[in-house]
Amino acid sequence: MGADLRHVRSWVFDLDNTLYPPESQFLTQVEQRINQYVVRTSGLPSAEALSVQKGYLHDYGTSLAGLMLHYQIDPHDFLAEVHDVPLDVLTPDPGLHAALERLQGPRLIFTNGSIGHARRVMERLELTRFFDGVFALEDADLIPKPDPRTFDKMLARFGVDPATACFFEDTPKNLEPAHAIGMTTVLVGPKAFTAEGDHIQHRAASLGPFLAAAMLDGDPQ
Repeated sequence: MGADLRHVRSWVFDLDNTLYPPESQFLTQVEQRINQYVVRTSGLPSAEALSVQKGYLHDYGTSLAGLMLHYQIDPHDFLAEVHDVPLDVLTPDPGLHAALERLQGPRLIFTNGSIGHARRVMERLELTRFFDGVFALEDADLIPKPDPRTFDKMLARFGVDPATACFFEDTPKNLEPAHAIGMTTVLVGPKAFTAEGDHIQHRAASLGPFLAAAMLDGDPQ
């Protein structure tokens, strides 16, 4: 029997490594672009720049937030440059499409990526028709998840009641503020069965099968 999500009325999804499998290595291309940007901006060798990049990601939620704090950069140029990667490793997933179609109520994307990146990926994965809105980094005034202020802005933008909302995410710490405000939380991907914490209520190796098996409002008893 699948997860009991019969109370859920709003469906909120992270984008990268959640709506497509991390095995695609798509995000690796973005991370390589970020590394090149950090090398150019900091003057550090690639290996040291990678360490700085990962430190920024851990400490500030995105590499961009750390770069903005420590260097004078144009965040919009950064977002355009690092997300300008080929999409050929991404392929539409009919199983995920069918699973998303089961969901009653608004379906939203909540990403630390740029709006342009989100639109490109959604189009490539043929997901655009399944979603009612996107909340990207620009909408958050460049303040990334897991900052609680960004969650508040996202909920207010779409009029989402956290008590009847479910949030799907591949980064465990991004589920902490969601759980704290009453959202149902699902950790997706390779960390799903190793990460610890009460803020993780459900775990899914991959999104499509989890949604396909879930108990939803209106399902036959």
